[in-house]
Amino acid sequence: MTDLVLPDLARDRLVLPGDPRYAALRSTYTTRHSPALVLLPHDAREVATALEHARSTGLAISVRSGGHGLSGRSSNDGGVVIDLSRLNEVTVLDRASRLVRVGAGARWAEVAGALAPVGLAISAGDHGNVGVGGLATGGGVGWLVRSYGLTVDHVRAVDVVLADGSLVRADADHEPDLYWAMRGGGQGMAVALAFEIEAVELGHVGVAQVVVEADRGGAMLSRWSEVMAAAPRSWSTAMFLAPHGRSFAAQVTAVVADADEAELLGLGQAFQDVGQVLAQQLSMVPYPALVPAAHLHVNLGQQPSHTTNGLFGRLDARASRSLMDVVAHPAQPLLQLRSLGGAVNDVAPDATAYAHRHQEVLATVTTFPPSGRRHLDAAWSEAADLADGAYTNFESEPGPRAHDRAFPGGTGRRLRDLRARFDPECVLGGDPV
Repeated sequence: MTDLVLPDLARDRLVLPGDPRYAALRSTYTTRHSPALVLLPHDAREVATALEHARSTGLAISVRSGGHGLSGRSSNDGGVVIDLSRLNEVTVLDRASRLVRVGAGARWAEVAGALAPVGLAISAGDHGNVGVGGLATGGGVGWLVRSYGLTVDHVRAVDVVLADGSLVRADADHEPDLYWAMRGGGQGMAVALAFEIEAVELGHVGVAQVVVEADRGGAMLSRWSEVMAAAPRSWSTAMFLAPHGRSFAAQVTAVVADADEAELLGLGQAFQDVGQVLAQQLSMVPYPALVPAAHLHVNLGQQPSHTTNGLFGRLDARASRSLMDVVAHPAQPLLQLRSLGGAVNDVAPDATAYAHRHQEVLATVTTFPPSGRRHLDAAWSEAADLADGAYTNFESEPGPRAHDRAFPGGTGRRLRDLRARFDPECVLGGDPV
């Protein structure tokens, strides 16, 4: 460490081992790390300087916005971490067109809190501590996904630093290839600095917290899938499935965008058609209550885990049984299902690097210690064979196979070509494809 040359940045931008700030900056949510140096740039020029220095060291480079990425790639051991947390602006550029500028280092709780007073929201993720940069370059499945679509569907421009240090603005008219890639396939393409995103008018949302009995054969899941396929697109749901005594239970959070009380009651009633309701609570809340400031925390590697996922169409009997097999596996994986469709599927498959525009369900499965990756793969094996693609943000083990599932066919080939063009030396550590 004594031989490490430090970049030409202000002293408070440099964090070395032994610095009181180092403990809070060294790790991610799922992994513990010991980088040689953490850089805290405050603006675009400092990011470029930080990247130039990091390249000169020959060490591994990680870029971090929030640190919630499941793969843990936003830190490393013995390398350089460029932490974007100081680039956390949230600015309403044009209230009439609902255009908002959001720094890549902001977290979604901060975004929701800043936009709520002016009646706006961006549907993005389901936890307030998630960073803007990682989610907004990978897709963005949020609490309003069926009414709003993905976060990337509303990105109108993105400012980046390329691997060679160039500052570039990408939109539909300037660097359109880069603009396409950064909306769904941005990992390893460039360092995102800020996004211009079209928000949505939003007052209160209706929230139903429902516990439904789930049968071993999967009939409840098929009914849920059918109900959501026919539901108004203002409805979005996410559920966790787990053993419940001798049976199983689904803990569901259902959200109605800009709801009134009558629509919220209708949402609650719909679950009577899904299965036996064991508990139910209905409420009207402001959108920030779904991604609250209480979620904000330091990442210390506190949640080691292995995660993978798959996209499905309508859940038929076979798919539903296979998902219940996951829940019943001896490794005790955690299975979460999210409803898709609606506005997500309004977008053409080639409009962004997120190409999955016909699926209806996202299934995410996670194992925790002492279960490891092999337990996860064993539990997921049959369901994986039935899945129709995957979502890059919910994969903890990137690589060629994961890349091909998330970016199939021509989408994957185009991303490979663009990574070779924008980062030919693989400085930013894109997926090894």
